[in-house]
Amino acid sequence: MMRHSMTGRSFTTIENQWITLRDGTRLAARIWMPDNAGNDPVPAVFEFLPYRKRDGTCARDESTYPIFAAAGIAGVRVDIRGSGESDGVIDGEYTPLELANACELIEWIAAQPWSNGSVGMMGISWGGFNCLQVAALRPEPLKAVISIASTVDRYNDDIHYKNGAHLSAQLSWAATMLAYQSRSPDPALAGNRWREMWQERLEKEPFFMEEWLQHQRRDAFWKHGSICENFGDVEIPALVIAGWADGYRNTPIKAIEGLGAKSKAIIGPWIHKYPHFAWPGPRADFHGEAIRWWNRWLRGEENGAEALPQVRAYIMDAVKPAIRRDFDPGFWVARERWSKPEPDILAVGTDGRLGKGRGGTGEALLRSPLDTGTASGEYFTLKPDAEMAIDQRSDDAGSLTFETGPLAEARDYLGMPRLRLVLKSDAPLANLCARIVDVHPDGSSLRVAYGVLNLAHRRSSEHPEPLAPGEATEIEMDLDALGYRFAPGHRIRLSLSTSYWPIMLPPPYDATLAIDTGSIELRLPKLGAAERIEMKEPDDPDPLPDYIEHLPAATRRGVTRELSTGRTVYRIHEDTGRHEHPDTGLATRQVREEEWSIEEGDPLSMTGDARWICDMAREGWFVRTMSSARITCSADSWIISATIRAFDGDEQIFEKDFEKVVPRDMM
Repeated sequence: MMRHSMTGRSFTTIENQWITLRDGTRLAARIWMPDNAGNDPVPAVFEFLPYRKRDGTCARDESTYPIFAAAGIAGVRVDIRGSGESDGVIDGEYTPLELANACELIEWIAAQPWSNGSVGMMGISWGGFNCLQVAALRPEPLKAVISIASTVDRYNDDIHYKNGAHLSAQLSWAATMLAYQSRSPDPALAGNRWREMWQERLEKEPFFMEEWLQHQRRDAFWKHGSICENFGDVEIPALVIAGWADGYRNTPIKAIEGLGAKSKAIIGPWIHKYPHFAWPGPRADFHGEAIRWWNRWLRGEENGAEALPQVRAYIMDAVKPAIRRDFDPGFWVARERWSKPEPDILAVGTDGRLGKGRGGTGEALLRSPLDTGTASGEYFTLKPDAEMAIDQRSDDAGSLTFETGPLAEARDYLGMPRLRLVLKSDAPLANLCARIVDVHPDGSSLRVAYGVLNLAHRRSSEHPEPLAPGEATEIEMDLDALGYRFAPGHRIRLSLSTSYWPIMLPPPYDATLAIDTGSIELRLPKLGAAERIEMKEPDDPDPLPDYIEHLPAATRRGVTRELSTGRTVYRIHEDTGRHEHPDTGLATRQVREEEWSIEEGDPLSMTGDARWICDMAREGWFVRTMSSARITCSADSWIISATIRAFDGDEQIFEKDFEKVVPRDMM
C-alpha cells in the first residue's frame, strides 16, 4: 500500500486487493483510493482485462488512475480470471462468464463503504468492448462508460473476420493471447500458490483460434456481445473514442447512430492507444474529458457534459505517407447532432476518370498478384511506423485504379464511404478490396480508407452464398470511416484489388473479376455543416512513467520477394526490450516473430507463423514461456496448430501441442 499526494486530493494505491466471487474464484485488483473515502464516499471507475495489472498495463494505468484519484474518483483495475494473479482459467473472449463476473464486481464495488454507489466502466480494446457489453446487461450501479478502440459488431469490426474476409490478425491475436495467458502469476502477490496456478493455466488454457474458426459466418457466437443487435439495451451515457489510424475507427459513428443522444464520439488521428499518449499527434486531454464525464454521470455535477457536441472529429489534411508519422496535419470539427452525411457521388466517366459525370462503359478484368497488400500495415496499430499503411504505389500497381483529375478546390469528408459496382467472377469464391487514396501532386499516395468483402457475403454474412461464375452480380460495400480533406491539386483514387495480403487471407481460387466500369459509384460522405473547434492537448506531453531499462526495444518489418520462385515473405520482429518496474522489481520482456508467405498464382501456398517468447524475472527468480501458432490451408480446410513450452529457471516444466483441421465455410 502506497500513499501519494498530487495536486488535488491525496490518495493511496492498494497494490493487490483480493475480491472473491460467489463461485469462490478469487480475482486480483489494483485500487487507487482517494483518502478519507470512508467518510466522504467517492464514485469508482472499473476496468476488467486479461492484460495483467502487475506488468502488462501498469504503465498506462499509472498514467491515468492517479489523476482520477486526485480528482476524488477511485480506480479499480481487475484482472479477468486466469490472468495476472487472478484464480482460474480464461474461457474465451467476452464470454457470458466474463460478463457475469463483471456485473458481480460492479455490485461489489458499489457495496463498499467508500463507494457512493455509482460506478463507471472504462477501457481500450478488450476493456472498451466489454464495458459496452456490460452496459447492455444493465447492472444497476453502472451509470456511464468510456469505450476506446472498441466495436459494436464483433463479426464485422474486430480482428477475426470483416465482411466475411478472413483476417490474418485472427492468427496474430490467437498467438498473442496464447502467449499472454501462458505467463506465470507474480509470486510476490500470489504467494506459494503461484506455481500451482501457473500449471493450471498451462494445462487448461484454450487456443482461441480453434473456437473462432468454428464460426466463419455471423452466427449466434458473434451476435453475443454485439450491441448492434439491440442498441436499446444500452441505456446509460457512452463516450466512444477511436483513431483514424486504427482498425476500430468505425465504432464511434456506428455507436452514436445506434445509441442516439445519450452517446458522444471523439475521433482523432491516432493508433490503438489512449488519446493522451497516442500517435500521430495531436493528442487530446483524455484525463480532462474523462473526469468531466465521470463527474457528470457518477456525481451528478452540472458541468454540461450532456451538452457536448455529439461528434468531435479530427479532419486529416493532405497527409503525406511516411515511414513514421508522429504528427498528422489537420483540424478539429464538431457536429452538434450527427445525421447521415450527404454523399458526394463519384462515377467513372467516358474518359475513364472518376468524377461527377457518368457514361463510362466497358469491362475491365482484375486479378491482382496474390501479394498485393504488403503496403497495408496492421489491422490494429500500436506504433506510428510501418504498422500503419505506407505509400500505396506498390499496392496500386497490382490494382485496378480510377482517379479524378487534380481537384480545383478542397473536399472535406467525414463518415463511412459506400461503393457500388457490378462484376462477374470466373470462380464461386473471391475477395474484393476497395481503397480510397489521396494522390499528392508528386505521386506519393496515402491510403485514406479501405474496405474488404468476401463476395460470398455480398448479401449476408449470416447466410453466405457462392457466386455463380459468369453471372453479373451487383455489389454494395461500406468502407471504413474517414475524416479527411483532399487538398487542391490532389487526386482522389479508387483502387480495387482481388488480394490484400497479408491483411486478408485468400480464398482457394485465384479468381478473375470482370468489373463493369460504368456501374461504379463511389459515395463519399460530405463533412457538411460543422464548427471548427480547439481540442485541449494533455498537460503532460509524456505521461507514461519511466521504468528501468536493461535491454532496449527493437522493431523490424520487411518484405522479401524471391523472383526465381515467385514466393513473397512478409516478416515482423517485435522485441519489447527488458524493463523493470522500480517499485516491484519485476522485469519483463516479450519477443514476437511473425512470418507470412505466399507463392504467385497459388492461393493454397499461403502460410502464417507466429512465435512468442515471454520472460519474467526478479532477483533469484526467472520464468519463460515459448509459444507458437501456425495456419496453412487446403482447398477445403484451414489447418492450424500451436505449441506451448514453459520453463522455471533452466528447467522445462510443461509442454503442450494443439492441432486442428477445420472445414472452410465459403472462405
